[in-house]
Amino acid sequence: MRSPLAYTPRPGPLRHAGAGAAALYFGSFAVLAFSFSNPIVLAAAGAGVLIAGLAAGARRALLVAGRYGLALAAVFVVVNGIASQRGETILLRGWDLPLAGQVNVSAEALAEGAMLAGRVLIVMLAFAVLSASVDPDRLLRLLRPVARRSALTATLIARLAPLAARDHARVREAAALRGPAAAPVGRAAILRRLVAGSLDRAVDVAATLELRGYAHGAPRAAASPASGRRSLGFGLAGAALIAVGLAARAAGVGEAQAYPVAIADADGATLALALAIVAMAALPFAGAAWPRVVRWRLARA
Repeated sequence: MRSPLAYTPRPGPLRHAGAGAAALYFGSFAVLAFSFSNPIVLAAAGAGVLIAGLAAGARRALLVAGRYGLALAAVFVVVNGIASQRGETILLRGWDLPLAGQVNVSAEALAEGAMLAGRVLIVMLAFAVLSASVDPDRLLRLLRPVARRSALTATLIARLAPLAARDHARVREAAALRGPAAAPVGRAAILRRLVAGSLDRAVDVAATLELRGYAHGAPRAAASPASGRRSLGFGLAGAALIAVGLAARAAGVGEAQAYPVAIADADGATLALALAIVAMAALPFAGAAWPRVVRWRLARA
């Protein structure tokens, strides 16, 4: 059983893009998410991530990240609504606590929680698509000249984490096939089996690395990763998203605030920014979509 977040080669332009360009492209959505609180701009950034994920063939990764992201978003909204005792529009006059006093829930606190939740959801979706669509080895090789040991450690984690998830699925499946007369297997027993297997695998990996000379440091000679013929398009799109977003932020476009009253810009400049974000997010995939459309129409003719 393969994790939806594990890298799988997929046809499409993203497969032919360099790791640095892909990281810049998906990292631009995180920059937009943490630069703006306006719901219109956040919705545009989320739409851009969805377009990129669907065009890259990472639908399952979007579904998994969206499920966990929405659950985490609900926690953000609830916790911020209770913890933040600010705002003028009181929706619920709560209870008295010994140290905190009276706890009220305001519309502004819920709005701020929704803004934070939207940011987190966009970042989770973007990096889920990046994890499922871009080879992690190519990403980590970018860090090799800067942090050689850290890149090796991250490479091992990226390889061993999916194996641990696969082991968990196999152990659960084996426990379910033991028959109705067998004693039920609890979570503690499954956890002990997974920990024991992980320790055995860690010993084998350490011995293999030592035999290959990693005890004296990682090898210095390594071929530079291929840039890919689609790198320019994704790199320019990522740089344009960051530049346009930061320029709009500096110009005061797409402003939003939660306190004392929740207010968000919805003027023409904000809508133009949102449309520009969606267009720039879809632009690197547009060149590859037309040949498929033409082939489909020719097949139907």
